[in-house]
Amino acid sequence: MSDFSEELARPGSEDGQVETSVVSGTGMHFPWLWKHLDTVATRGKKKKDFAQTTGACLSLIQEALLKQRWQQAAEYMHSYLQTLEDSDSNKKQMAPEIIWKLGSEILFYHPKSSVKTFSAFADQMKNVGVLNYLKISLQHALYLIHHGMLEDAHRNLSQAETWRYGEKSSSQETLINLVQAYKGLLEYYSWSKKKMELSQCDKDDYAYSTEARNTFRHSWKTSVNFSSLIKTPGVWDPFVKSYVEMLEFHGDRDGARKVLTNYAYDKKFPSNPNAHIYLYSFLKRVRAPRAELLRALQILYQIVPSHKLMLEFHTLLRRSDREEHRKLGLGVLFGLLDFAGCTKNITAWKYLASYLRQILMQNHLGWVQEEWKSRRNWWPTFHFSYFWAKSDWKEDKDLAYEKAFVAGMLLGKGCRYFRYILKQDHQDLWKKIKRMKKSVKKYSIVKPAA
Repeated sequence: MSDFSEELARPGSEDGQVETSVVSGTGMHFPWLWKHLDTVATRGKKKKDFAQTTGACLSLIQEALLKQRWQQAAEYMHSYLQTLEDSDSNKKQMAPEIIWKLGSEILFYHPKSSVKTFSAFADQMKNVGVLNYLKISLQHALYLIHHGMLEDAHRNLSQAETWRYGEKSSSQETLINLVQAYKGLLEYYSWSKKKMELSQCDKDDYAYSTEARNTFRHSWKTSVNFSSLIKTPGVWDPFVKSYVEMLEFHGDRDGARKVLTNYAYDKKFPSNPNAHIYLYSFLKRVRAPRAELLRALQILYQIVPSHKLMLEFHTLLRRSDREEHRKLGLGVLFGLLDFAGCTKNITAWKYLASYLRQILMQNHLGWVQEEWKSRRNWWPTFHFSYFWAKSDWKEDKDLAYEKAFVAGMLLGKGCRYFRYILKQDHQDLWKKIKRMKKSVKKYSIVKPAA
């Protein structure tokens, strides 16, 4: 504490009075910080009622922050810091966290602030507000990362990682997990940088490249702590992706599979579509059996039926030998097109048009009727109105054609969407429209009255 005082304290001469002050290396003036932190650090026993003063100051500080008057806000802290000595134990306990939040906000935006000033303030507040040590350490590290000081941030997080105060509480454990997570991301960044450097090594520098690669391969596992972190139930998407990338790069595919499988199927973890997306992507890369691919996408379908991977899910189901899979393949397409965000997905409409024709040719009318039963009252307006026919034809004629095919199959040749597209004269599409007309006449689920 005394080193900090000697470095940052200076006397002020305004009105002939001397006042201990804190300044940054750029000349930022804080007439409040050291004096009060010093009093608390030496356990001064001042007993005064500061309730009115501190309450008013808090309001003034908030107003100054809203108006971005950073110097004014800093000077108001002179009075507000007295809450560190409040006789009310609850207020005194809450004070360090409030002061840290206010002070760090001021120091972040003040035009004369510096990394040195912010770091000095953070270090002092860690000691004063010991219960907030982890929060302050984490925010301090993020500030350093923001300023590109990655090594300092890593050192800060390493110190916080080993910090303990009393019995470990659930809140402490959560914060330690976050500290470890950000430390791991910094290490992953360092790993990625080294990987890129190795990939760019000159072929002529083979000896250096080989030595560097061997060092790289033997040191990476000890430097990154993702393995233990992602065993804790929670959503760890960026850490899982990073860890799996490293495992795969270093040839540990079994380890990568185990991590992703646990992340996707362990019931202790919350339901997370990304877990199944990551697993599916990995399974594709290693050319896993179709059954494993279907399992991963089946759960994703239940969670997010509008995901773009549902088109791949449909393709896998469509190629299956099992009838229940092929039937589900139709439901997947209908489910995807139930969502407004997918109405312009030409691939989905193309797949549905083709699949409807195929399964109706195979006499699976019941499959189509089952899917259409719950949609017949709202799909015509949602997808196949006269307005959409004109709009779709104007914006994307290929999309309009595919939708018209589906509309004709489901609603018959009397559908306004189908009739509008049928009447359009287009040089490139007229042959397709002619074939569409024949298919609708033959396979539409709406049969003309006798």
